[in-house]
Amino acid sequence: MNDAPLVAGVDEVGRGPLAGPVVAAAVVLCNPVPGGLADSKTIGARRRKALDTTIRDCCAYGIGVVEAEIIDRLNIFAATMLAMTQAVDRLSLIMQENGLGAPERVVVDGPHTPEGRVREWVWPVEAIIGGDKTVPAISAASIVAKEHRDRLMVKAAEQFDHYGWERNKGYATREHLDALRKRGPSPLHRRSFSPVSQMDLI
Repeated sequence: MNDAPLVAGVDEVGRGPLAGPVVAAAVVLCNPVPGGLADSKTIGARRRKALDTTIRDCCAYGIGVVEAEIIDRLNIFAATMLAMTQAVDRLSLIMQENGLGAPERVVVDGPHTPEGRVREWVWPVEAIIGGDKTVPAISAASIVAKEHRDRLMVKAAEQFDHYGWERNKGYATREHLDALRKRGPSPLHRRSFSPVSQMDLI
């Protein structure tokens, strides 16, 4: 770790899919900072996987996962704020256990933060629109969150093998929608999301 103020970057992935969790990651970058950091959506799969490994091997990170059942109970926005809080909390615990202190400030991608929305949020925080493209710590968080969620969905596809989650990661592709119509929703589908919410009516 470096001697600069400990700033944690936070980003999430999985707001839009019909199935699976929303996942957030919080990262405090190591020194030297891994090269090639960028928004996970702009990086090829092979390079993103390599960067994920480098970040997890060399930097401090925490991950928050909020499952579909909780998303349905809270709504996706509140679930995202909760996942971000979980991620920073776990990052803080890991850093403290390793004698690294705790994040002094948090920067979050997008216009909203969990401050004032999640009771457990206790860190100074700043929202940065487009931060996943401009703030390396947020870029790193976007990569870790994306790779972690992808692994969860590939694993889930082993149990629920009709929906093509190993390819579509729970998003509303034609393959996924066709299987949803034929098979109905699984326990990992978000019942509050259309068109899943209409499946019970068919």
